[in-house]
Amino acid sequence: MNAQQLKNSILQMAVQGKLVPQDPNDEPASVLLERIRAEKEKLIKEGKIKKEKNSSIIFRGEDNLPYEKVGKNEPVCIADEVPFEIPDSWEWVRLGSVVFSHGQKKPSSAFSYIDIGSIDNNNQTLNSKENIIDAANAPSRARKIVVSGDILYSTVRPYLHNMCIVDREFEKEPIASTGFAVLACHADLYNEYLFYYLMSPAFDSYANDTENSKGVAYPAINDDRLYKALIPIPPVEEQHRIVDKYISLSPSIIEYGKAENKLISLNTSFPEKLKKSILQQAVMGKLVPQDPSDEPADALLEKIRAEKQALIKAGKLKKDKHESIIYRRDNSHYEKLDGIERCIDEEIPFEIPDSWCWSRLTNLCETIFDIDHNMPKEDPDGIIFLSAKDLLDDGTLNFDTNLKRIGRNDFERLSKKGVPRQGDIIYSRIGARLGKARIVYSKELFLVSYSCCTIRPLDVDTEYMQLLLDGGFVLQQAKDKTQSIGVPDLGMQMIKDFLIPIPPLNEQKRIVSTFMSVDKKLKAL
Repeated sequence: MNAQQLKNSILQMAVQGKLVPQDPNDEPASVLLERIRAEKEKLIKEGKIKKEKNSSIIFRGEDNLPYEKVGKNEPVCIADEVPFEIPDSWEWVRLGSVVFSHGQKKPSSAFSYIDIGSIDNNNQTLNSKENIIDAANAPSRARKIVVSGDILYSTVRPYLHNMCIVDREFEKEPIASTGFAVLACHADLYNEYLFYYLMSPAFDSYANDTENSKGVAYPAINDDRLYKALIPIPPVEEQHRIVDKYISLSPSIIEYGKAENKLISLNTSFPEKLKKSILQQAVMGKLVPQDPSDEPADALLEKIRAEKQALIKAGKLKKDKHESIIYRRDNSHYEKLDGIERCIDEEIPFEIPDSWCWSRLTNLCETIFDIDHNMPKEDPDGIIFLSAKDLLDDGTLNFDTNLKRIGRNDFERLSKKGVPRQGDIIYSRIGARLGKARIVYSKELFLVSYSCCTIRPLDVDTEYMQLLLDGGFVLQQAKDKTQSIGVPDLGMQMIKDFLIPIPPLNEQKRIVSTFMSVDKKLKAL
């Protein structure tokens, strides 16, 4: 049971006479109704309210069933209309029999306007700030006279509970929108009891029934239907006990709601937090055991360097002017760059197994490239042109819907640095999707905008590289490097300089296999 269901359950118990015990010493509700009828007659004689054309009186028959006499008509059994049983000391009435309105007026001077926006429908209270309007600028709906103690009930979309009790004084005369029913209680009827009944599931069911609430986009209940609603009336003393009891329980309901929200938040965030934790264990060498028969990572890095040298000699790759080599010595980490050696222990975020190595991302890739910032024109018959929004949350690239395309000339101009191909990684480096990494599995010819770059790993497991880039401490490196005001923008050199922990190739594959298996189970939670 969630907090709203708990609140509804308590309200329903309250209006059925099950929240507090009945007291045989209480004056029965029938006596209250007699006083209300006497007060109505007095107000009619004074010209303050109009006489009802067909007044309603509901009573119990000899068969203990509820009957209603309307005007001069014969009594009719309404047992099928009564929503639930009530205690013997209670009475059923039509809403219109126990409330009245103060009528309407056109403002003649500045006034405090109360419209739907004036109500906090989460807490059913009036906003503290008054909306004071000059008479000349009065909206056509500003007509209903309001007095302190009245209940304002929005008849438009009643399920939203835009309602409150007018419980304070105003700087200017308050005038309410005709979108409200203004309900002033007769005699000793306790306005807070009636207010909570209007909040109850029983009344909601009536007000929002399609027979009563008409309209599609903005369903509304008209005054006639509203005033015909059946209301259970307890003795006056019990009305107060009910309200006091409900108010005393409200803090517990609120705390229950807070606990519920925390649980929902935990349930929502737990799989993702657990995934991040497992990923962190993976890149620290703690997810799968090391195998001493694996070729160590330093041998893999030597192979990558040799292969890059071969590509450079063949003219397929430009020589890196600032090649970095990271190595251990004396239990510390050093980097040799441009012939200069420096200790980088402060950059190393955690310890890795002896068979692993640290490396800059650029040293693990054949190339990392982007395109220039000149946005090409669209050509519906041209070549696919993806952007960061096409790096989907399901871990794939979008090649299916609403794809932008560019002409052949723009494609040739923008693809001078390279064209993404199957097995590459598209990495988002700008904006809200910063740090998303997606492997290219498609053979489609395409380019990707400057909001992303293309990473082409060399002799490194592509799925392991994607795991590193798409989360955990590499994502944190990306965020740390874009600490600035405005849209985060990760420069290409920053990406190339990412620190990457590299296990032996076979261990990379074991990490990916184990992580994917765990991730599948997390998605099923």
